[in-house]
Amino acid sequence: MSNLFENLKLNKQLINAIEDAGYEKPTEIQEKAIPQIMAGHDILGIAQTGTGKTAAYLLPLLMKIKYAQGMNPKALILAPTRELGIQINEEIKKLAKYTDIRTVAVFGGIGPKQQIEEIRKGVDVIVGTPGRFMDLYRAKELVVKEIKTLVLDEADKMMDMGFMPQIRQILEVVPTKRQNLLFSATMPSKVETLTEEFLEYPMKIEVAPQATTVEAIEQELYKVPNFKTKINLLGHLLRNQELTRVIIFVKTKETAENVFKFIERKIYSEVRVIHANKGQNTRINSIEAFKEGNVRILVGTDVAARGIDVSKVSHVINFDVPLIYEDYVHRVGRTGRASESGVAITFALPNETYHIEQIEKLIRKSISVKEIPEKVIIEDTPFEEKQGMDRELDDLKKRLNPEFKGAFHEKKHPRKDLPGRKDSGKKGTGQKGRKDAQAKSAGAKAKAGLKGKSAPKGKFKK
Repeated sequence: MSNLFENLKLNKQLINAIEDAGYEKPTEIQEKAIPQIMAGHDILGIAQTGTGKTAAYLLPLLMKIKYAQGMNPKALILAPTRELGIQINEEIKKLAKYTDIRTVAVFGGIGPKQQIEEIRKGVDVIVGTPGRFMDLYRAKELVVKEIKTLVLDEADKMMDMGFMPQIRQILEVVPTKRQNLLFSATMPSKVETLTEEFLEYPMKIEVAPQATTVEAIEQELYKVPNFKTKINLLGHLLRNQELTRVIIFVKTKETAENVFKFIERKIYSEVRVIHANKGQNTRINSIEAFKEGNVRILVGTDVAARGIDVSKVSHVINFDVPLIYEDYVHRVGRTGRASESGVAITFALPNETYHIEQIEKLIRKSISVKEIPEKVIIEDTPFEEKQGMDRELDDLKKRLNPEFKGAFHEKKHPRKDLPGRKDSGKKGTGQKGRKDAQAKSAGAKAKAGLKGKSAPKGKFKK
């Protein structure tokens, strides 16, 4: 058959590893990208999360390296987060199992000692975050002169996280004569700028319009009035056993902890949470437990959960609407992976309607609105929460229309203590009042200085 891996001219070692991994046929991005990468072209790959893009660049890269050679790396793969770096490193080990190719993942969050020890044994492929890579390079622990291939994975997220300065530093130190591969789910202006600096006459491979979501994912939207109703709705949904493996995305570490505690206490004890305040080992262990099926529910922030590649995730729940709209694509891409079906559910507060509209424009698709089930208690919105949402809406309208005044604006009170202003009725205001206050203050200080001290002898009469 024309779509089998044998037709991509991969060696026997890779074919055997592919069969062991259970891959029967290449995905669209693999079928299009692998021949072009093996031909030596620079590649700009636009592919959604879950389409098999990691194997699309790893298979030809491993084919090119073939076997362990010398002590220094031949390829560098950069990822925005340590979780994605670990995931890519594991994928290399899986695909290179019948070769002696050596790979090391380098990332922050833990000390560099063990990573340095691994590098000193000899390495063929380095996978890492830009910051830790540059730290090791400056420490003279990495020799980069033999790097022939440079890969940037999830380039859009790298730009969101402000890695452009580090990437430019890396481009200055690696050899100029190399093959460059850039993969991204979306194509914002920052990524376009990066492609101009990074790629030379690239082959553009786009398996679906950028920022669209996989067709196999069913997308649903619940419009909820407040935080407590969100919690009630979440509890109702999680009690349904059809939600067999669930990732819940939130915006902040505080919300992540609150949602985690609620689920653990009220719904299901087998739940884990990952965010920036969790230690590296805790995060890795939580992801592994979720991947192995020991944990049914994983709660996480966008950055912490980026790069999680777990098959058979039945549902993704966006507890909060992401304010970086491209993150919606990456979030829902955690389900519906490898041609499987999945469901993505989003909760939207009244002040988030505008963001939902912008997400729908980005993905070129309307999200189906669902009614809140009757069993879910709809709570009254506390005054402070309602005021906070109204203020956010006001701020948004002001950004969209500078002429908009809004309900929340600073009231300017005239200062009553300036010369020429009328006395406010309080003692000691105005210029004269200030002088009186200063005199009184000076007298009080002098008095305090004498308090408790005996007067010099002969100074005062009895």
